[in-house]
Amino acid sequence: MGGLTAIPERKRSATNIVLSNIAVFLLLLLAAYSSRRILITPDAVLQGYLQAITGLLSFIFAAVTLVRFQGTQDRISLILGAGFLLSGTVLMASSVLFFQLTPEAPVPFRWAPLAWWVSRMVLALLFVVALLVEHFLPRSRHPRREIAGALLTVVGMTYLITAALRRMPTEVSPHPGAFLPSPQQLLPAAFFIVALIWYRRRLAIEHTAFDNAIYTAAWMNVAAQLAASQSQRLLDAPFVLAQAFTVMSYTVAVGGALLDNARLFEQVRHLAVSDPLTGLANYRRLLDVLESETERTNRNNRPFAVLLLDLDGLKSINDTYGHLVGSRAITRLGDILRIHCRAVDTAARYGGDEFALVLPETEETDARLVAERIHVVMAESTETPAISASIGISIYRGEGERIEKLLSDADQHLYAEKARRAKKISAISSATRRRAPKI
Repeated sequence: MGGLTAIPERKRSATNIVLSNIAVFLLLLLAAYSSRRILITPDAVLQGYLQAITGLLSFIFAAVTLVRFQGTQDRISLILGAGFLLSGTVLMASSVLFFQLTPEAPVPFRWAPLAWWVSRMVLALLFVVALLVEHFLPRSRHPRREIAGALLTVVGMTYLITAALRRMPTEVSPHPGAFLPSPQQLLPAAFFIVALIWYRRRLAIEHTAFDNAIYTAAWMNVAAQLAASQSQRLLDAPFVLAQAFTVMSYTVAVGGALLDNARLFEQVRHLAVSDPLTGLANYRRLLDVLESETERTNRNNRPFAVLLLDLDGLKSINDTYGHLVGSRAITRLGDILRIHCRAVDTAARYGGDEFALVLPETEETDARLVAERIHVVMAESTETPAISASIGISIYRGEGERIEKLLSDADQHLYAEKARRAKKISAISSATRRRAPKI
């Protein structure tokens, strides 16, 4: 019954998404149409600056996505970064044309909006090509060749489309009173819409800040093209609105890429200082913590304790139950250290079956209580096989000892306890055999 009810829920959710997207599209179209009523004084210099800013943002996005690709090998980010770079180059070059759009300027300079349109086509096509590459070539064998081929394909298609529409743009729309005075601007919008529909499927799997930002940026580019389609003359209100949406889309894309890179850097930093099996700190992180604690003790004369733990009988567990159960035994001990210690304590995996626990501002008596509590928790566990550990304790009191000496003292104490535990177990076994009735 749960599966049967889940299917209508998914269908209802998909229907709501489609309806909401259609509603957003209609609202954007209405806003673009309404902008035709706004009368503004054409300012080519302002448009030049907006275009230059957009080009600069595209360069930043390309650099950020290159860093992201190094960490994730996500080809969509790399292809989009290349597309933004190419689009930004066109925008930066065409911004010069806007600065020369004066009433006395010759006719060729009035082709500045064409460069803007070309940059939109390049980006829209790259969106679609990136998704096609991901769908049909999920595993890349020659990423550089594939990306170069994608870029050449987009440049070629953009050139052919531009050549086919070589008569545009004109200073004044040939259909100023029509509902769509500049219908050619809907061509990039169509590609952006295709990318939106396709990218929505990716969001169901890759729900990252980068992907959400790219999806939002694609919507803003659709809005930009809808606004541009309402432009009746050069640098009128709809065209300014289109420029504003373009700048916002690039800003959102850069922001999402930066946020996602920050998340990736945090993951890399965590992996660099954590043990992959237990999630505890690794040996490198342990040494950093010990260095920090020794410096603190040297300043305030408050001792700290180090507990070294060695999992008893790991080889026997591996031989009897298998290595998977042995790995599970290691993680069980790691979980006990993580859950039953203070937030200021640092638990680390010291070696294969050895762990360390750093207890700031802790005397030997308190350290022994912690060791006893760990023994009790392991003894009370109902999971099989039962696990136990030998624990050695060392206290640093600020005498200027080296970290190696501190760990060595704890290690000696650990093996002394292991020997006592082994002797005790042997004595119990001998007593049990003596009491056993003879056959």
